[in-house]
Amino acid sequence: MNYPINIFKRNAIALVAFAAIGLAGCSDNDNDTPAPIIPPVVAPVMQDYSVTVTNLTANQPMSPVAVVAHTNDSTLWSTGMPASVALEILAESGDSSGLTDETGVNELISGAGILVPGGTETIAISLEQADVADLSVVTMLVNTNDAFTGTTGFDLAALAVNDTSTLRVIAYDAGTEANSEAKGTIPGPADSGEGYNAARDDNDKVHAHPGVISMDDGLMDSVLSASHRFDNPVLLIKVTRTK
Repeated sequence: MNYPINIFKRNAIALVAFAAIGLAGCSDNDNDTPAPIIPPVVAPVMQDYSVTVTNLTANQPMSPVAVVAHTNDSTLWSTGMPASVALEILAESGDSSGLTDETGVNELISGAGILVPGGTETIAISLEQADVADLSVVTMLVNTNDAFTGTTGFDLAALAVNDTSTLRVIAYDAGTEANSEAKGTIPGPADSGEGYNAARDDNDKVHAHPGVISMDDGLMDSVLSASHRFDNPVLLIKVTRTK
C-alpha cells in the first residue's frame, strides 16, 4: 500500500516533539536537598520604666541624674568600701559618664541637666526583658566636695506593670576628698572651683555624709553658707513600671 508522503512527515514531527517533551522532563540535578528555612526575625520583648526624681534640698543643685541598668550581681557602691574611680569622678565633679564602664552595667541614661533645689524630672528607660535586673540612680550635690545621693541595686523585676516604688534617700560621702569647703575645691555655683582630683585625702570609704558646716557655723575658710546645709533625705525617687 502506498501512503501519502505527508503522513510520514506528520508522524516524524510528532515523534520529535514527544522526544523533546521527554528530555525536558529529565534533569541531571540529583540534589533533592530542600531550601533552608530562615526563621522570622522576632522583635525583642521590651519593658518600660519611668524614674521620677525630686531634689529635696534648699540650696544644693544636683548634677544630671544618672539612671543605670545593671546585672543583679553588681552595685555601684557599698557603704564602708572604697569608691570606684567612676564614682569618685561623679562625686567630685558630677560627671557620670565613667559609670558605663563599671562591671555589669548594661545602660546609662542621663537627665536633661542640673536638677535644681525643689526641682523634679522624669527619666524614661526601656530594657529588653532579658536585661531587666537592677537599677541605680545617682547624682552629685554640687555645692559640696564629694557628696552624692541615690540608690543602687534596686530590683526592677519586683515591679509589675503600673506598680510604683517610692524611695527617700540620704546623702553619701565618697570618702575621696576632704570636706574642707575651701575656695577652689567645690565645682558648684557656690564656688565654681575644681571638680575631680585623682588624689584621695579622706578616709577612702563611702559613708553617710556628715553634712555641711559652712562659714555661718564657724568654718571661716568655707565658701558655703548656712543655706547650703541639708538634712536627710535629700532626694525623692519614684520608680514606675509603665509597660
